[in-house]
Amino acid sequence: MCQPERAGEHGSLFRKPKILLVGDLKGRNDSFGQYLNDHFEVVSVTSDLRALAHLRCDSYDGVYIMTDHVPVLEQLGHLMQNDLVLRSMSEGVVLLDSENKIIWHNECMTEWCDREMIIDDNFYSVLSSPEILGPDFCPLHTALSSGVASNSTLRTADNRYFHIHASPIVEGESVPNHLIVTVRDVTQEMQQQQKMEAIHKAGMELADLKPEELRHMSVEERIELLKSNIVHYTDELLHYDVMEIRLLDQKTGKLDPLLTLGMDPEASQRELYAQPQHNGVTGFVAATGRSYLCENTADDPLYLMGARDARSSITVPLISHDEMLGTFNVESPEPQAFTENDLQFLELFSCDVAAALGTLELLVAEKATTAAKSVEAIHTAVALPIDDILNEAVSVMEHYIGHEPEVISRLERILRNARDIKQVIQKVGQNMAPSEAVPTSLQTEIRPLLSGRRILVADADDNVRSAAHALLERYDCSVETAHDGTETLSMVRNITSLGGYDLVLADIRLPDMNGYELMQKLSECSAALPLVLMTGFGYDPGHSIVKARQAGLKEVLYKPFRLDQLLETVERVLATVGVS
Repeated sequence: MCQPERAGEHGSLFRKPKILLVGDLKGRNDSFGQYLNDHFEVVSVTSDLRALAHLRCDSYDGVYIMTDHVPVLEQLGHLMQNDLVLRSMSEGVVLLDSENKIIWHNECMTEWCDREMIIDDNFYSVLSSPEILGPDFCPLHTALSSGVASNSTLRTADNRYFHIHASPIVEGESVPNHLIVTVRDVTQEMQQQQKMEAIHKAGMELADLKPEELRHMSVEERIELLKSNIVHYTDELLHYDVMEIRLLDQKTGKLDPLLTLGMDPEASQRELYAQPQHNGVTGFVAATGRSYLCENTADDPLYLMGARDARSSITVPLISHDEMLGTFNVESPEPQAFTENDLQFLELFSCDVAAALGTLELLVAEKATTAAKSVEAIHTAVALPIDDILNEAVSVMEHYIGHEPEVISRLERILRNARDIKQVIQKVGQNMAPSEAVPTSLQTEIRPLLSGRRILVADADDNVRSAAHALLERYDCSVETAHDGTETLSMVRNITSLGGYDLVLADIRLPDMNGYELMQKLSECSAALPLVLMTGFGYDPGHSIVKARQAGLKEVLYKPFRLDQLLETVERVLATVGVS
């Protein structure tokens, strides 16, 4: 026991030594307790963790452990060893009681809170009462009440983000009273995610024009608007004011300048080709399809001068549907100005730029053809992939029916969204190419029996399924396709919420069944659903057409068929079943 110290020679007061007492003096009337209070400044704690916290946050002349707390001494030694490990962690660690008060913490927490002492403070208050973003909006309460760890993300008033993981301390079968909470600063990750979302949103808006605006703009005006949008968002979101976009001529391999800003005039007019050598970084990227980060232009073997004061650059490919469209290049007067994050952001933005440039190519093509044909080309490109999504979603859904209602609900949303995509494309086509803008020779005649009808085409041949989309949808039919009989039956069973199909058009030789077998199985699903079978001349394995006709089949379409034959056959069947 240390003795009280006298003040200096001229002092008149004693300084009481400060001791940490592990135990409880309340209720004790012995002289020793009185002696401690009279001669020492006593700070009393009742747990080893609180003792550890006080020893780290304040200075003491001694520690006194009462006899009934002697077991604490050994445990306190172990905790001090663990404290040395936890103290240097890059993540915050706190121990909370049942009232969310901090019993113990490591140094990382005090740095984030900018406070020396946070013992006994509320956990949320030391983080300035942050907003809880979820997924659990009461993570501490959830962990204590359920006995299961919980996670959430917090946002502070100064726009910092912390991810917390709260784990209850379970001792035997008793209800947990303490939580171990790890705290990770995810500000940079969240800000990067927000920036990515902003970049993608901006990319979606690059070529976003209302139909009313498009009707009153020439192709050249649309191109200039698209270019100005690219410049605006590149500066606003990525903060790059020196850039160059070149488009690849698919026939010659030449990279033609589309947009230049801040580049040397001579460099911007330089002839470049999609070749990995002697055409700078731009030619290399266009030839290989790989992004290129030039950290120092002075010693880079590929770099050709763009901006006169450039010391570093990033060049990324512009690719749409696996087709190389061109390159996007940005430069900086500072060496090593760009990081891998910058490269990632530019690649993300370039995907949307490529999509916008794809739209640009369609607008340019409008000079030679019409916007109607362009939109039809877009629709043709996405029709079969969307059908594949429908087929897969329906197949998965059938496996979960009766077992996982939530999965079924999500799959139904996928089906609706996939079908909506095609409808949106059709509406875009109508808005971009109003009837008065389409030459008479290209206008499609109105066929009331086909308008608004939903037709399912089953054929293993991609060309047949694609042709069905191209031929029937120009007459306002909604076409979906299947590869085989099993997919056909699944599609029929899972479209009742939309009113079902008006007609099934199927090949007599599907990979898994013939036309007659399909007809029998369809009758079990929907007895009134009309069927048209397609076949090549003279080919009828198993006499399926004969059997189908005997069972009531009304129409057979012989391949290869002309457009008028297809339309007339479908119309006859629809008229027979009373569709108008």
